[in-house]
Amino acid sequence: MENYNETSSDFLLLGLFPPSRLGLFLFIIIIIIFLFALIGNLSMIVLILLDPHLHTPMYFLLSQLSLMDLNYISTIVPKMAYNFLLGNKSISLIGCGVQSFFFLTLAVAEALLLTSMAYDRYIAICFPLHYPIRMNRKVCMLMITGSWIMASINACGHTAYALHIPYCRSRAINHFFCDVPAMLTLACMDTWVYEYTVFVSTTLFLVLPFIGITCSYGRVLLAVYRMPSSEGRKKAYSTCSTHLTVVTLYYAPFAYTYLRPRSYRSPTEDKVLAVFYTVLTPMLNPVIYSLRNKEVMGALRRVIQRIYSVKV
Repeated sequence: MENYNETSSDFLLLGLFPPSRLGLFLFIIIIIIFLFALIGNLSMIVLILLDPHLHTPMYFLLSQLSLMDLNYISTIVPKMAYNFLLGNKSISLIGCGVQSFFFLTLAVAEALLLTSMAYDRYIAICFPLHYPIRMNRKVCMLMITGSWIMASINACGHTAYALHIPYCRSRAINHFFCDVPAMLTLACMDTWVYEYTVFVSTTLFLVLPFIGITCSYGRVLLAVYRMPSSEGRKKAYSTCSTHLTVVTLYYAPFAYTYLRPRSYRSPTEDKVLAVFYTVLTPMLNPVIYSLRNKEVMGALRRVIQRIYSVKV
């Protein structure tokens, strides 16, 4: 057990991995996933940047999703790996606040961006003639900027609260990153008011966007069903199913974790669910969007051919 001063202002992250061979095996898997996420998301950003065929609102939003995922997983995994390898699990109060701020900002910004992507598909399929007007570059920029601003404001409020409440118990956070609800279990004051604000924030930034996405895709699927062209239906189903897969993988564990009352929460269960939306989803997003998307695969072939022709 690491030497740790309970009177210190630092926190102690208990981590995800047990100190055993199983823990080492799980750590190696997480690092491999982390590397795949870095390569996949960087490749997606570069591919969309280099190929003119992908310079559309849909792929502009997708490049932002890859950028968020890249930062998202980098906020969590490097510190977790550092703590595991060096056996030093402490994190300063300021460091914990910074990690919490970036985690909350990126988490909410991604949820709002996924909603924008659903709106993009809704307009493209249900109102194709209005698409160039309703989804021009200016609208995309407003959506992305709005997502970042609202997410940052929300993160500022939650992080400021977490940094200013008194902690009079052990400062050992039973998690692998500074998750605010996990920090609240160490507080020596009643936090029911804050827990209510967490519920409100989760409803505003997760539940309502998810309802909006569901309604959008309900309309989209109805419109696709009425399409006379079988090729058009196939393409629309492919695009929509891809996005719905990403949305489900992201929203489901997140909402389940944050909407439950504290009495029903388990630290072990919370950590396992957190792996889905902090580690697995950033790795799976570029895989899902590339393997199930003919336009992305076509762009990849064109870029590879262009690089090969330059070398030759």
